[in-house]
Amino acid sequence: MSTYSQHLSVAREAALAAGELLRDQALHHQHELVVDAAEAHDIKLELDRRCQSLIEKILLRSFPDFAIYGEEGISGDPNAEYQWIIDPIDGTVNFFYGIPHFAISIALRHKKEIVVGVILDPMRNELWEASRGEAVTLNGHPLHVSRRTKLSESIVSVGLSKTAATIEQAAPEFLKMVRSVRKCRLMGSATLDIAYVACGRLDAYIENQISLWDIAAGLIMVEMAGGIVELKPHATEPDKYSIVASSGLLPLDL
Repeated sequence: MSTYSQHLSVAREAALAAGELLRDQALHHQHELVVDAAEAHDIKLELDRRCQSLIEKILLRSFPDFAIYGEEGISGDPNAEYQWIIDPIDGTVNFFYGIPHFAISIALRHKKEIVVGVILDPMRNELWEASRGEAVTLNGHPLHVSRRTKLSESIVSVGLSKTAATIEQAAPEFLKMVRSVRKCRLMGSATLDIAYVACGRLDAYIENQISLWDIAAGLIMVEMAGGIVELKPHATEPDKYSIVASSGLLPLDL
């Protein structure tokens, strides 16, 4: 049994329970969605909070002393050695518009290191899992980043953040990628973009302002699948980062 097998098992249980809730809502109750807040480039749903509560309940039942870190900040002991990092619905706008491309992300951080990651796409029944020192898997099968070495043959996803300023900043980067790669994608879920890098569907994911809960689970997956993650704290926004997650084999001149 690995060091983090129990933690991974509980994270999987929480993700699957939340996934069942989201899938049921998407398939049968889409018209009942309650919007908590609507912004120019984002939507917050009551379902986000309900899904978060369900995940927290399952995680804290087994690990009551662990802190929870997410969009609402840190709950529990902020000095706890272990913190669950949760995004209950990454791709909320997709979900709201009936686009079946969103995911649940659960990661565990021990001190400053991500040691467990679980990502679930409930609409495709795809479950990515990773724990430090073990193989990263997709539905139980080991995976690896892309082995493509030519930028002209690659597919790169560029994330555009939720403010006018960050969109303006990212637009030139997007145009540069469009001209250099085979295809450039804006898919609406950073969590799934990074999971796709880990399993070789995408060659890289790039965003200049992203929250840790969007990417935490994917970080360990890309690294353990043979890729490289460059994560830098944002210069002016606290708790925000710029990220380049890639196979490490492409000449990304950023």
